[in-house]
Amino acid sequence: MRSNRIRTATLAAGALLAALSLTACSSDAGSGDSGKAGAAAPAAHTAAKQSPSPAAAPEKEAAAAGTGTDTATGSAPKRIAPPAGSEGKKTTGSAHRTGGTTDRTPVACTGGNTKAGVSKVSRPLNHLLLTVTNTGDRPCYAYYAPMLRFDDAQAVFPTLESSRPQAVVTLAPGESAYAAIGLTGEPGAGPAPREAGHLQVHFSGKNPGGSTGTPAELTLPAGTSWDDNGFVTYWQSDMADALAY
Repeated sequence: MRSNRIRTATLAAGALLAALSLTACSSDAGSGDSGKAGAAAPAAHTAAKQSPSPAAAPEKEAAAAGTGTDTATGSAPKRIAPPAGSEGKKTTGSAHRTGGTTDRTPVACTGGNTKAGVSKVSRPLNHLLLTVTNTGDRPCYAYYAPMLRFDDAQAVFPTLESSRPQAVVTLAPGESAYAAIGLTGEPGAGPAPREAGHLQVHFSGKNPGGSTGTPAELTLPAGTSWDDNGFVTYWQSDMADALAY
């Protein structure tokens, strides 16, 4: 009987030891799994840090739109320069414009492209000075001599052939030509002088013997008198040359 109790106690002790051993093993296994889980957690955290943040998307969109952000310095977005030669270009039409170039071909001087004037001079006596100025935008030729008519005279005033210049006078826009008018000849050499108040100036064309364009209509200085022995010179480029006759 006693031996049975001892055996039973021994068996119970062995069972207790076995139970304790199993419990220890479970505890060790739990500790190992727990350690592995703890070691894996930092890795997951690190991966989360390395993943792109939602704020990075606008930067990519901005870069695609022509702007960028300096990620090293954190500076504000700056404009990306366009390709070379692309700035400042404008679409234009043809460089030529209708009527854009000025025709500089000379034409004949007339009353339509000049301004005429007549004035008294102190020397020579009984002389007037006739002036025409090119008011057009093209050069004009002052051909030959002006053809003058005093008031209602039927004949053109005589031209002084000895005053013919070596070349036709050419007037650039703004330039002037001059002709002297000798009102009377030698005293007693012809009819008595007649007083006049109006002078009509006709302009010669390239071919002599006729007029071209519109004439100039001028009012003569008060007290102007003329006779049939007077004369008018050819057009001169210099005033002194005209008044030399």
